[in-house]
Amino acid sequence: MKDTTQLQKLIKLEKIEENIFRGQSYKTPWGSVFGGQVLAQSLHAAYQTVPEDRIAHSMHAYFILPGDIHKPIVYKVDCIRNGKSFTTRRVVAIQKGRAIFNMAASFQLEQEGLEHQIEMPNVAPPESLITDQEHAEIYKETLPELYMFFQIERPIEFRPVEEINLLDRKKHEPFRHVWIKAKGEMSNDKRTHREFLAYASDYNLLSTAVLPHRDEIISFRQLQMASLDHAMWFHRDFRMDEWLLYALDSPSASNSRGFTRGNIFNQSGQLVASVVQEGLIRKRSS
Repeated sequence: MKDTTQLQKLIKLEKIEENIFRGQSYKTPWGSVFGGQVLAQSLHAAYQTVPEDRIAHSMHAYFILPGDIHKPIVYKVDCIRNGKSFTTRRVVAIQKGRAIFNMAASFQLEQEGLEHQIEMPNVAPPESLITDQEHAEIYKETLPELYMFFQIERPIEFRPVEEINLLDRKKHEPFRHVWIKAKGEMSNDKRTHREFLAYASDYNLLSTAVLPHRDEIISFRQLQMASLDHAMWFHRDFRMDEWLLYALDSPSASNSRGFTRGNIFNQSGQLVASVVQEGLIRKRSS
């Protein structure tokens, strides 16, 4: 995938029956379904069953089994509750008769209320930075597999604030800042922007949890890494075709799990979304 048109086509699902939908998968080079794809498709499935005046404000998901990129995914939506202000849905993603993912999501009418937020970190603007693909040029000769991984076409552009040289073996504090933006213009549909952010939110989290262990990890091939659960809260409206700052940190790693968080700001400094994820980070047997 190289732009918003292709990502939107991937996220859109075929309706099979009432509250049952089917989606296809992007053929990832690592051979299993990308977690962000399932997050976005499940949110899209839930949106097909809620009134148009309800916008997603939170989603809580578990990744149960790796998805097969060669088989379609069936999404079953359970209409838990239709309230006056809030609507609740449960989505189960199924392959080969087994659940590979489940999610609960809540949708709300737009309403006025109290407001506050934390301040946006003071970092370099995206216009002054280069993409992660351009950063990867330094690995073209020394780490060709890593270089080729970064050259995979993606519908989201990433511009990291901190330049971390993977050739050194220095520990780093578990903090990162990455500017993200969809490649291409998008409509004004708020639902689509939330689906795109759900897709993009699965990038860069677990790699942040590895930063304090760079002196132990010679190559990421030494690690088995996989998302276990993922939660998002959408605080304010935003546009994915404008730059957003993903401020990431990892407070803890233990028992083969890395715990990570992310706050997402627009360029005006508004906190538009928050993310929490725990993932498997386990050394492979030599």
